Amino acid sequence: MRIIFRCDPALIDRLERPAPARMMLPDWLRSMPSDAFSHVHDADVRTVKQCPPFVDAMAHGFVVTLPCDVTVGQGRLSWDWDLPPLSVDSHPRSPISFHVPAQVTGTPFHRGDRAIVKFNSFWTIELEPGYSLFATHPVNRDDLPFRLLTGMVDSDRFTDVGILFPAVWVAQDFEGVLPKGTPVAQCFPVSRAPLDLAFEAFSPDDSRRYDRTARMLMSTKGLYRKSLRAKRPRSSDKGVPQSGEIEP
Repeated sequence: MRIIFRCDPALIDRLERPAPARMMLPDWLRSMPSDAFSHVHDADVRTVKQCPPFVDAMAHGFVVTLPCDVTVGQGRLSWDWDLPPLSVDSHPRSPISFHVPAQVTGTPFHRGDRAIVKFNSFWTIELEPGYSLFATHPVNRDDLPFRLLTGMVDSDRFTDVGILFPAVWVAQDFEGVLPKGTPVAQCFPVSRAPLDLAFEAFSPDDSRRYDRTARMLMSTKGLYRKSLRAKRPRSSDKGVPQSGEIEP
């Protein structure tokens, strides 16, 4: 899957580049213990750090990040980001803009005192024909003070301007700095091919395999990770700095 990112020529060497999500895993995942004591079991149990589905979801696709530091305080968002003259007059120059709360009236997100921010994208995104871009809140990142509203864009056709990522500001008491490089959206291509849903009863062989695999999952530590999980291919990562990663 080839994904092409483009930006104004004046920004090509200044912007934070979207990065493979596996390279943007949070520090808390890296530092958390692999096992923790459970009072229910009166023994140590494996934490989600050892759960491949949990980590694989966080490592899937690519992440769009903040292009500069954003300071949050006294109900205001501010930044000091000196951009050069751009080649496009209608191009955004601020990292964040806003929606009015009325635009989510009737949704669970609506509250009169809750801001709806909009993370501006300085990159356009082009996918291969037949694919849309699924954009959602960075997976399992409840530590962020906002919640991105999930959306899907036909980025094989909508390729001329950047995508805007709206989010609900949920941490009303948050004050501090969202640093440059903070993940704001996790994205991945999805096919628009229609689904073909089929429903069948277990055959005798299905039942035998179910029972055998269930017993092995209970008796063999790490069976899914070692024997059933598909190997993840590496992204090309052109122009992206390298970092450590979690191997579930």
